[in-house]
Amino acid sequence: MSAVVSRILAVDDDPDSLVVLRVLFDGAGYGVRCARDGRTGLRALLEYRPELLVLDLGLPGYDGLDAWKVLHRVRELADLPILLIARHHTVADTVRALRAGADDVLATPFAPLELLARVEALLRRTGRDTTTLDAVYDDGDIRVDPRTRLVTVDGRELELTGTEFRLLTVLVRNAGAALTLTDLLAAVWDDPTGMATDRVKFAVLRLRRKLGWAGNNAPLSAVRGVGYRYRPRGVRRYSPLTSV
Repeated sequence: MSAVVSRILAVDDDPDSLVVLRVLFDGAGYGVRCARDGRTGLRALLEYRPELLVLDLGLPGYDGLDAWKVLHRVRELADLPILLIARHHTVADTVRALRAGADDVLATPFAPLELLARVEALLRRTGRDTTTLDAVYDDGDIRVDPRTRLVTVDGRELELTGTEFRLLTVLVRNAGAALTLTDLLAAVWDDPTGMATDRVKFAVLRLRRKLGWAGNNAPLSAVRGVGYRYRPRGVRRYSPLTSV
């Protein structure tokens, strides 16, 4: 029986730095996913559901998302500890980062053991619950089982396409957050360009019809000028899955 491990997302444009981070986290027993730009990092945030983000403060904005924009967007989407890695920074940068939502800032060069100790401290301090990552989601209105891919609404099982299942999973796992059309395109269709937003609108329309949810009071609703939000009416519960 394998244990569930904490998952870490590392976002850094330097491939050598990502190799170092992957080796360190793998060796310490963490699950790790790496991204080399802001858009890929945000897509991974929605798909991978990490317990902690390691973000390079010097991440360039050639994709339109520098480190500051990524930090701001992550804080809108998720409540997880964020550790910033700063190669060249000032005290003002550190203050700005902490006020913007970072939980810790680590200057380079750093000792590997210091990085791991800071990660452990953040995970311990925030009490991240790793049992919910691949768990069955149930809030009374809907039940989503990621292992069997079964979706149940009011006691009836639904037949969803692969795209519809991925869309629903992203929405319920980010319950309460307003996800933009670009967020959903990146996470569900692996399309970070944000050019084909109509496919999101039509997919949500089909999904709502299958769920039997209509009207502005439905759990899945549009957020004007933004995208869509899943807002559970009941208490969210997670039943952890155990892999053998």
